[in-house]
Amino acid sequence: MSASPTPPSPAAIAKLRVVALANQKGGVGKTTTAINLATALAACGRRVLLIDLDPQGNASTGLGIATDSRGPGIYGVLLGTVTLAEARVQTAIPHLALVPATVDLLGAEIEMIDLPRREFRLRDALDAIRAEGAYDHIFIDCPPALGFLTLNALAAADGLLVPMQCEFFALEGLSHLMRTVALVQERFNPALAIDGVVLTMYDRRNSLSEQVAADLRAHFGDKVYATSIPRNVRIAEAPSHGKPVLLYDLRCPGSQAYVMLAAELLRRAAPIPGHAA
Repeated sequence: MSASPTPPSPAAIAKLRVVALANQKGGVGKTTTAINLATALAACGRRVLLIDLDPQGNASTGLGIATDSRGPGIYGVLLGTVTLAEARVQTAIPHLALVPATVDLLGAEIEMIDLPRREFRLRDALDAIRAEGAYDHIFIDCPPALGFLTLNALAAADGLLVPMQCEFFALEGLSHLMRTVALVQERFNPALAIDGVVLTMYDRRNSLSEQVAADLRAHFGDKVYATSIPRNVRIAEAPSHGKPVLLYDLRCPGSQAYVMLAAELLRRAAPIPGHAA
C-alpha cells in the first residue's frame, strides 16, 4: 500500500495567488489574456487553474472544451451542487485545468439572491482548493459586468488584473471599476490588491495607444505592466480553432507578447533578494 501524500505546507498554500481578470467593458481582450497567460504559465511547468465565470463561456470554448463536456461547471459550484474539484476538467495543455462555464450560468445571479453568503460562494468553494495545494496560480475570467458573478470573483481573489484596450472609453470604464474595487475592499475583501493593468490591442503606429498608455502610467505607475499585447490577427483567429494563440501560432507577435507577460508576472511575484519570501 502506498504512503499517503504529504499535505501541502502552509508556506506552499500561502504562495498560491488567486487573480481575477476583470473589466466591465467588453471586447478588451480579457478572456484572451486569461487563456493565454494561463497557457504560458502552464508551459513553464506552473500548475494553473482557470475558472470561467463568464456566462458566454468564451474561455471554455477557447480552450477547446465542447459544451457537452463541461458538466455542471462553475454554475454547479456557485449553487452548491458540486465542489470546484468535481467541476474542473483537464485541458489539452499539461498543467492547465479549467472550471468551465455553461449556459446555466446566465441565471445564476438571480438564483443566488436568496442563497446564504451569496457574495462569498466562490471564496468558500476556493478554500478547499487552496488547502489542496495542487496549484501555483488560479485565474478567474470575469464577465464584462459588475454583478454578483464579478462580485464573487473580487471577494475571492487576492489580486485584480485589468486587461485594458488602448482607447479613450476604456479609461472611463476603468474609473468605474476602481470605484467598485474600493467598495469591495471596504465591505467584502480588505486584502484585495490591484496587481496591475495590461495594455491590449496596442498599436505603436496609433498616437491614441501611446496617449492612453502614457495616461495610465502617469496614474498607476509601475502597476501598468511593461509588456503590452499588440493587435494581431492570429490572436483573433485562435479561438475559432479552440486553441490558445500560443498553440495556434507560437511564433506570432501575439504569442510572444503573452510569453513575455507571463515572464513579467513571475518576476513581479518573485521575492526581492535579501527579503523574506
